[in-house]
Order: sequence, then C-alpha cells, then structure tokens
Amino acid sequence: MQFVPLPSVAGFYLARFFTKKSVSSYFTFVVLGSLMVIWFVMHNYWDLNIWMSGMPLKSFCKLIVGSVILAMAIPGLAILPAQFRFLTEIGLIGHAFLLCYIENRFFSYSSVYYYGLEEDVMYPSYMVVITTFIGLAVVRRLSTDNRIGSKAVWVLTCLYSSKLAVLFVTSKGVLWVSAVLLLAVSPPLLLYRDKSRTASKMKPWQGYAHAAVVALSVWFCRETVFEALQWWHGRPPSDGLLLGSCFLLTGLACVPIVALHFSHVMSAKRCLVLVVATGLLFILMQPPIPLSWTYHSAVIKAARQSADDISIYGFFASKPTWPSWLLIVAILLTLASVTSTIPIKYVVELRIFYAIAIGISLGIYISAEYFLQAAILHALIIVTMVCTSVFVVFTHFPSASSTKFLPWVFALLVALFPVTYLLEGQIRINKSILGDNAVQDMGEEDSKLATLLAVEGARTSLLGLYAAIFMLIALEVKFELASLMREKVTDRGTVRHSLSGQSSSSIVPPRLRFMQQRKASAVPSFTIKRMAAEGAWMPAVGNVATIMCFAICLILNVNLTGGSNRAIFFLAPILLLLNQDSDFVAGFGEKQRYFPVVVVISSYLVLTTVYSIWENIWHGNAGWGLDVGGPDWLFAVKNLALLILTFPSHILFNRFVWSYRKQADSMPLMTIPLNLPSVLMTDIIKVKILGLLGVIYSLAQYLISRQEYISGMKYI
Repeated sequence: MQFVPLPSVAGFYLARFFTKKSVSSYFTFVVLGSLMVIWFVMHNYWDLNIWMSGMPLKSFCKLIVGSVILAMAIPGLAILPAQFRFLTEIGLIGHAFLLCYIENRFFSYSSVYYYGLEEDVMYPSYMVVITTFIGLAVVRRLSTDNRIGSKAVWVLTCLYSSKLAVLFVTSKGVLWVSAVLLLAVSPPLLLYRDKSRTASKMKPWQGYAHAAVVALSVWFCRETVFEALQWWHGRPPSDGLLLGSCFLLTGLACVPIVALHFSHVMSAKRCLVLVVATGLLFILMQPPIPLSWTYHSAVIKAARQSADDISIYGFFASKPTWPSWLLIVAILLTLASVTSTIPIKYVVELRIFYAIAIGISLGIYISAEYFLQAAILHALIIVTMVCTSVFVVFTHFPSASSTKFLPWVFALLVALFPVTYLLEGQIRINKSILGDNAVQDMGEEDSKLATLLAVEGARTSLLGLYAAIFMLIALEVKFELASLMREKVTDRGTVRHSLSGQSSSSIVPPRLRFMQQRKASAVPSFTIKRMAAEGAWMPAVGNVATIMCFAICLILNVNLTGGSNRAIFFLAPILLLLNQDSDFVAGFGEKQRYFPVVVVISSYLVLTTVYSIWENIWHGNAGWGLDVGGPDWLFAVKNLALLILTFPSHILFNRFVWSYRKQADSMPLMTIPLNLPSVLMTDIIKVKILGLLGVIYSLAQYLISRQEYISGMKYI
C-alpha cells in the first residue's frame, strides 16, 4: 500500500507530458517508473535462488531492469535538441547490446537449465525475429527523422541483424562474431552512401584501414569458422582448409570496398582476385601448414587433441601433401601475371625468371605427386616442364631473340619425350633386378608382374603428361597465328583508311590525332613481316605438336579402353589445330581445315576394321564361322566386301571437304544404297559405323551443295 502513490504520480506526469509537451514531466515519469520496476523485480524475484541459462536469476534481474530503464528513457532523449543527439545514440546502442546479450544467453545456454530438452521453450525463435525487425524499424524511423546519425545507424543495424545468426548456427559466440564481421564489412554500404558524388568518398588510406579491420575481424572469428567447418565435414577441418576459408571470407568481405569505392583502381581489383584465388586454392589443395603458422585457439586445440577422434571418425590415411604448395605457387604466379600484378609483359628478365619458376614448380609437383621412382626421371620431368613454360610464355610475349631460340626449345622438348619414356621403364626394371627388398620378398613371377604393371602405369601417366603439353603448345601457336592474322587485317584496313582520309586529316582534332599516333606506336614489334622473316617456324611447330598430341591420344585410347570406337570422334577434332604450312601439306589452308578430321575418322575405322578381320582369321575364331554359316574365309570375304561398299560415300565426301566443288546431285544420292547392306548384314560393328557415316556423309554433301547453289543464285 505504501507504493500505491508512485504509479499515480507517474501517470500524472505522463499525462502532463502529453498535454503540455514538457520534457521534465517525461523524465519525472521515467524516474518514478524505474522505481516501480525496481521494486516489482526485487519484491518478486530477487530472493529466488534459481539459475537460468548459466547465470543466477539476480543477474538477469539487473539486465532486465537496465533494459527497461533505457527503453523508457530513449523516447525522452529523442525529443531533446539536436546537440543532445549523442545521448539518444548511446541509449539505443546500450539497449541493443543488452537485448543481444540476453537473447544470446537464452539461446546458447538454455540446455544448462533444460538438459537439452525443449530448448525453444525458454525463448522461442520467433521472438528473436520480432525483436530484430522492430529494432530495425525503430532505427529506420529515427534515422528518417534525423534523430540519430549515420554512425549510430550503422552500429545498430549490425547489432540487430547479427541476432539472426543464432537461428542458424549453434554456437555461443556466433552472435558477437556476426556483429564484428558486419561492423567490419558494412561501412562501405552504410557509412559512405553519398550518391551525389561520382568519385568515391572513401580515401585510399580509409580503404586500407577497412581492409585491415576486415582481416583482423575474420581472424578474430576463426573459432566460429572452425565450428561451422567441423559441422559441415563431420570432423575437425585441416589447417589448410581453415586458413583458406579465412582468406576466402576476407576476400568476399572486401568486395563492397572495391566494387563501390575503388572500382576505377585496377590494383585493388587485382589484389582482391589474388586473395579470393588464394582462399579457393587453400580450400581445394589443403596444403600442410607448419605449427608456427597456425596460432590455434583453445577451442581448436581441444578439437584437435580429442581422445575420441579415432573412435568417432576412424583412421585417415595420411598422404604427404607438401607438393600442393608448389601447385598453389604456380597458379598464383600465373594469376599475378595475367592480372599484370607481375609486369612480365614489359620486362624480359622478369619474364625469364617467371617462366623458369613456373616450370620448376610444376615439374617438382608432378614428380613428387605421380613419379616417385628415380631421381634422374625427376630431373627430366623438371626440364620438360621448364621447356614447356619457356616456350608458352615467350610465344605469347615474344622478345627480340625469342624467335631464334624457341624452335630449339621445342626440339629439345620433342627429344625429351622418347628419352623419358624409355628411361622410366629401364630404371624400374634395373631396380627390380638389382634387388628391391620389398619386391624380392615376393616370388620371381610376382615380382616381374608387379614391375611390368608399375612400368605400364608410369608410362601411361607420362603419355598423358606429354599429350597435355603438346596440346597446350598447339593451342598457343594456333592462338598466336590467329592473332597475327587479325593484326594483319587491321593493319591493312588502317593503311587503306589513312590513304583515303589524307585529304581530311586537317579536320581531326589535335588531341585525337595525338592519341592515334600514340596507339600506333604501341603496336607490338612482332608483326606479320617479322613473322615471315623470323617466325616462319610457328605453323610447322604447331602442326608437329598437334600430330604428336593426336598420336599419343590414340596410344592412350588403346592402352586405357582397348581401342574404343567412339574415342576417334572425340580425338579427331584435335586436328583442327593444324595450321596452314606449305612445307607440311601443299595446298592445305583455312578452307580445308575440316578435311583432316573427316579423313582420319574414315581411315581409322577402315584400318581397325581390317585389323579386326585379320585378328579373327589369324586366331581361328570358329565362333564367327558358325555365326555366318561357313568357314572363316567366308567371314573375311563377306565383311571385306561390305567394307568396300562403304568406300564411295567416304571418298566422295572427303574430296568434297577438301575442294568444296559442287558435283552432280545424283552422285551422293546414288551412294546411299551401297551403305545399307553394310549396316544390315555385317558382323563387325566398325563396318556398321562406316555404313551409317556413309549415309550421313552423302546426305550432308547433298544438302551443303544444294545450299551453296541456292546462295549463289540469290547472289547472282
């Protein structure tokens, strides 16, 4: 009864505030209302010895009383003059901190009270969502009315938004981690929002400072990143995966800085690309990291040293992963050169060191990852990769003397192929003969079989490596020749335009004329004329690389698939990389670029068909004779005759692809019936494929010829 006057007096002053707009009346109401709340809480809950969410009830009473007092005081602070606006901002931020702390305790420590049962009973999830959106709405309204500044809006928006993280990640520190990350990432979006200026409001030193804060924030949040990765993988992540995730998160968090404020600065974009690429490479490769680099926290150390790891996750085969560092270095160097972070395009000496470094890194990586047998083989692989890197780099960015030594580099690369291939098997066999203890423990026949299988596997890997190398060289040469031809066409067009426009040159403004002269002086020195004089070897080198790549792929097809029929349709397009070269094939040019593909498919299927017939006859396969109702010679004669019936369609189509000369429409159509017996009566699948191809070739030749005739008549 003694406290009954307090609510009456508080209500009187609140009514006086609404009628008289008196600020003093409102704060009197706040003081009296605070006394009422304090009395109510202390009278009902202060003496209860109850623990909630890991803390005594008295502590929660203090937090709730403080938040209620702030909630009642903030409306009065908001109506004060503008010079007292900082009080409103402090009150709102303090209230948001208290609300985040209380909800985080209810969500993260509820299992202490309920023992893991019905965790949503104490504080339901929808309450977190409601308080978040009410807080954001209040912040937006106060910001619209100019009651709070942009910095307070930034802090409050990050605090209220971070509360939503507790709904998705079950971690005690996820709310504060999210708040720190949002505070670090959001300044470019919330603090620098002046749309009236075309240039960035963020100065360079501010950009560096924000990027450093983002990196420190991500490192501060590494425990939460570790817990998220552990939940995703089901086991503690490796140091490489954790560090890569931190790099990737840092790069993505810096995207707003670069995109909104430094989009005109190329160096910022390059650094961002390198950081994101580093994170992705660490995640994919997961290289080993020395203990001195890891700086593990207590949570991460506890997860690493858990005694239950083996019983829960089992044993994991450990594999040396140090070569992945070399691959990461090679890829990052390549990205740095592509983005011009390393100016190899303009400095020849830097280009040399770059090419050698890339070759050594890739060579050591390939040797340590796939070829662990002999040191001399490692040396040959490293030399091979260095030659490949030097050839590709100096073909793409030629120097004054590169056209003279690059043919010799390619010749060395070609010579290394058979040497490495033969030396690998010889060294392995010699090691097994001289006495490898692990092999001698097995029987003599088993040791020979194991050695032969190992040699075969290693040689297959070498074939795949050299096929990739020759493919890369062929692609690079094809690209450079196409670029040079485009440059030649452009030069011709420029000369013709300059000759026709000499009379009007006086009309061109001086500034534009200067820009044209500067652009003309920036044309690379390696032009068509110089190529004709010094770089005539490029088409021949590209053709040799293409043919060697195609031949190696055919060998791999035999070794890996036993000579699949479908493989030729995927391998033949490699021959599209052939270049126009008078020394290689006379008359071969851009018009005949599809002829090698077609003739190789036909020739391959014909030769393999003949070989299949001979193989069946030689081994005396009686099963074929029984299938056709006669002896083996009848099988051979029948299938050879059906094979010959497919020749006319293939010959006509190959001649047409070479010359594109129109023939009589009846010729392709007359050859179609010849292929039908081959499709219906043959015993060999390759003959059936040839028959189907013959039908397709004849129809295609007829349609192409018809279309060319119609186009010509329209032109006339």
